[in-house]
Amino acid sequence: LFQVNGHNPGSDGQAREYLREDLQEFPGGEVLLYKLDDLTRVNPVTLETVLRCLQARYMADTFYTNAGCTLVALNPFKPVPQLYSPELMREYHAAPQPQKLKPHVFTVGEQTYRNVKSLIEPVNQSIVVSGESGAGKSWTSCCLMKFYAVVATSPASWESHKIAERIEQRILNSNPVMEAFGNACTLRNNNSSRFGKFIQLQLNRAQQMTGATVQTYLLEKTRVACQASSERNFHIFYQICKGASEDERLQWHLPEGAAFSWLPNPERSLEEDCFEVTREAMLHLGIDTPTQNNIFKVLAGLLHLGNIQFATSEDEAQPCQPMDDAKYSVRTAASLLGLPEDVLLETVQIRTIRAGRQQQVFRKPCPRAECDTRRDCLAKLIYARLFDWLVSVINSSICADTDSWTTFIGLLDVYGFESFPDNSLEQLCINYANEKLQQHFVAHYLRAQQEYAVEGLEWSFVNYQDNQSCLDLIEGSPISICSLIDEECRLNRPSSAAQLQTRIETALAGSPCLGHNKLSREPSFIVVHYAGPVRYHTAGLVEKNKDPIPPELTRLLQQSQDPLLMGLFPTNPKEKTQEEPSGQSRAPVLTVVSKFKASLEQLLQVLHSTTPHYIRCIKPNSQGQAQTFLQEEVLSQLEACGLVETIHISAAGFPIRVSHQNFVERYKLLRRLRPRTSSGPRSPYPAKWLPEWCPHSEEATLEPLIQDILHTLPVLTQAAAIPGDSAEVMPAPMHCGRTKVFMTDSMLELLECGRARVLEQCARCIQGGWRRHRHREQERQRRATIRSFLVTRKHIQRLHAAATVIKRAWQKWRIRMACLAAKELDGVEEEHFSQAPCSLSTSPLQTRLLEAIIRLWPLGLVLANTAMGVGSFQRKLVLWACLQLPRGSPSSYTVQTAQDQAGVTSIRALPQGSIKFHCRKSPLRYADIRPEPSRYSVTGFNQILLERHRLIHM
Repeated sequence: LFQVNGHNPGSDGQAREYLREDLQEFPGGEVLLYKLDDLTRVNPVTLETVLRCLQARYMADTFYTNAGCTLVALNPFKPVPQLYSPELMREYHAAPQPQKLKPHVFTVGEQTYRNVKSLIEPVNQSIVVSGESGAGKSWTSCCLMKFYAVVATSPASWESHKIAERIEQRILNSNPVMEAFGNACTLRNNNSSRFGKFIQLQLNRAQQMTGATVQTYLLEKTRVACQASSERNFHIFYQICKGASEDERLQWHLPEGAAFSWLPNPERSLEEDCFEVTREAMLHLGIDTPTQNNIFKVLAGLLHLGNIQFATSEDEAQPCQPMDDAKYSVRTAASLLGLPEDVLLETVQIRTIRAGRQQQVFRKPCPRAECDTRRDCLAKLIYARLFDWLVSVINSSICADTDSWTTFIGLLDVYGFESFPDNSLEQLCINYANEKLQQHFVAHYLRAQQEYAVEGLEWSFVNYQDNQSCLDLIEGSPISICSLIDEECRLNRPSSAAQLQTRIETALAGSPCLGHNKLSREPSFIVVHYAGPVRYHTAGLVEKNKDPIPPELTRLLQQSQDPLLMGLFPTNPKEKTQEEPSGQSRAPVLTVVSKFKASLEQLLQVLHSTTPHYIRCIKPNSQGQAQTFLQEEVLSQLEACGLVETIHISAAGFPIRVSHQNFVERYKLLRRLRPRTSSGPRSPYPAKWLPEWCPHSEEATLEPLIQDILHTLPVLTQAAAIPGDSAEVMPAPMHCGRTKVFMTDSMLELLECGRARVLEQCARCIQGGWRRHRHREQERQRRATIRSFLVTRKHIQRLHAAATVIKRAWQKWRIRMACLAAKELDGVEEEHFSQAPCSLSTSPLQTRLLEAIIRLWPLGLVLANTAMGVGSFQRKLVLWACLQLPRGSPSSYTVQTAQDQAGVTSIRALPQGSIKFHCRKSPLRYADIRPEPSRYSVTGFNQILLERHRLIHM
């Protein structure tokens, strides 16, 4: 006999007494138990020892413990803010070896992040968070999302930093919205997820988070219209009733103290009843305030829809009429949903039937029970469409383009194993999903023993609990519970709960996981799950699996004038639903079970393509009290998840398996650490600790390379040893199979550290070579600059000397020319003044000036014909050329003139053009700057007078 739905048979009490005695005789000091961070160090490894160790750590406020390749997380049932601070996140992210720190959920997050960065196949990672309802799965997933949002967003530019912050905020804001619309208070958990979700965090090539996607599974939409005793509806209904303002209450018709049939236990206040947090998160996700008000108005309409109660009709031909106190609810619900009141009431009261080849329409009034069912179906249809729309909005807000991300880290948060006094199709699907995930865990870690034998490793097998027989009972072929339920849905006949029970017990009588409680008065069957037996009631099972949606309900919602409902239910559906078959076609009906199985298979395909990591959440007690550790409840959870077998295999097994080709490609750098000569220092490790090579590799070329890598393990182990530790250092176990290399996490860490050290040495070598090359180039450039400077300086010195000589000669020549010109001009002037007659009517000074003007005007014409703006130097050269001065000694310079009879002086040779000098660029400073032009703009004959006047004054 076994436990069923929380009721223990009488023979179980004696076993509990034996367990208490075993726990009291547990060997070892209890004071040191809380210091054991890994349960593989417990000796001996039994359920009792593991239980005592977890209890000691829990009472010491240590809530995370390693169990080999799995992390065990105990729910503290109290806020521990310092355990999840951003500073602690950065500490685990910056740690060289996070495994050396205390066990934490951040250790798993950092390990997955580093696996993505290391590009070890498979690159994509997944974290499966499992446990019972209320064990803390949602909180663990939220902490992981916050961790990735902190460590995976470190862009360089300010603009990229703002984009990363926006993505991080949107990803974190998706969680309160999903919890408000998808979580509810149950008997076992105040914030129980009533749907499963797989969050895919998308990373780019730089391992920065660029977006995310959310995929949901099996929303428990029946909770909208049906809540068990002491349970509540979805959180969002309580949030709008408690957090709405006065104006919003008037708009949504939610007066203070109003009672609603679908809102049980409204007086109970929870931490999740925070309306402002949900509204703010929706605003960050791009849902503006008018759209939010529209959503909440529709939800208020659903609450009023639940208050519509029908009275039994005495005449079956007449429809059931709503009760007197329900007429206000009909009017209010129709107004909030944007529907005509009479059409809403008629659709719920009357069923439309199409029959015959001509598809004739018949209208049949519904009995009271069917009216309630159609009313509930209308509410579930609206809420399910609204939830899917919210998920699509969240994905469009946080999802990145396909080209912008290359890898992902998946977080799977599904509903935990459930067992209630009344279990139906929802619990069957939930427990079926947990069975599949348990099988995935078993296949990844426990069934790996079979691979050891295939690869040629010596291995002593550890017995473990395989749940394949339970899965065969639920989903097996050709006959299983799911196939029988689907077959009942396809048969066009009323379903009988007793008949379904008989069919299941008869067809599956040989299954060891199927049981029957003969004392139960209600039709039911029992399934022995890996976590314990659960009794499922067959009443209503087939109807829930069909999930029938009358077509007239869909047509009713398509007539709504509400903007939100018009978008959720378009008037021109492109695809025909299962409620509207075309003609006489008999297409297979999609049932709830078949759709759930398809989505679950897709999820498992994704998990199989990634590197999985497991976090087992344990609930210390069912009352949610802090510092309370109930051994019996924790023990049942440890037995269910097979934690002891996991510890055994993790302690002796090799969770890391790498193919020979990938192993060589990644760790061939370690051959640099191998001693070059055989006469070097002998390895201090015994031969029995060195990994043995099994010569079964398909590629013979890889054997010597792997052998070289394996011979570097003693060097790596000695380098990783703590200085001053006198204990014997032994390398972690590692074995080579026929096609793969098997190693433990510690060995992988050792190899990665050695690889990082070799890469660091190579980087330093490259860096040193580059620095030497850069230093040599800089020295060569410096010497070339010095040589060029010296050569240039000598050349400039020569040019300066030549320029000095030219300047001195020019100064001398200019002085001589000035003296000679003055002398010759004065001689000509005196000669002509002595020969010309003087007028009696003029004064002697005027007579001399007139004589100078008459005789010297040709020289003014010559000077006027020179280039404009010519300086004094070029003007004197022109004068010298016009006067044809000889090139002899300065004393031999004479002016040759020809005088006509009128006494006018003429120039013998006129200049043929302006004189230009062509020379190289002078090294002298300011040599290329032209002197200022003459201040006198007067040229020609008048200029002669002015210059003469100036000479006279001088």
